[in-house]
Amino acid sequence: MPLLAPPASVLVTAASTTSPGYDLVLLAHVLTAVVGLVALVVAAGSALALRGVLTRGAPVPEALARYYRPGVNWAGRVLFLVPVLGVALLGMSGGQWDFADAWVVVGMAAWALVAVAAEAALWPEERRLQEAVAAVTAGGVGTSGAAPAPEDRAGVDVEGVPGRCVRVGLLGLSLGATLVLVGVLMVAKP
Repeated sequence: MPLLAPPASVLVTAASTTSPGYDLVLLAHVLTAVVGLVALVVAAGSALALRGVLTRGAPVPEALARYYRPGVNWAGRVLFLVPVLGVALLGMSGGQWDFADAWVVVGMAAWALVAVAAEAALWPEERRLQEAVAAVTAGGVGTSGAAPAPEDRAGVDVEGVPGRCVRVGLLGLSLGATLVLVGVLMVAKP
């Protein structure tokens, strides 16, 4: 046996992290992270664009009205698949990586921070923007630029929308930046 041959455990580990199954799970992990990141950035950009439109008194463009249709931001919820696939990758790594690795702990903690902030603050604020856009467009702002009459607002605080847009924009960008840092950490594996 040659003196420079790697131990059998290294060969088994290397084989498991280079298998097609591992590569597919890794690809799904990365794609779900990218979809989640894009959803956060789009939420931020849409909110800031909506603020600009409303502060100018301009009609809400069709694209923004369509984005703010009432409903769940399912693209953003893809974020919840990221740790599931990450745990699968840890299991498939054959012991090369585990939950005790610092980069795994930091990555999971940062992901949890992003997920909790998105679920507790970003998406509820986005739902309030959906309600406001529906009230504004139903009241005429979507077509004429005129402010809706108070009775057309259906109890929605339209005046507070620009501030809400700024909060959603800044929070979405901050969470997106956090995900980018986590992605760099995952690639570097210090």
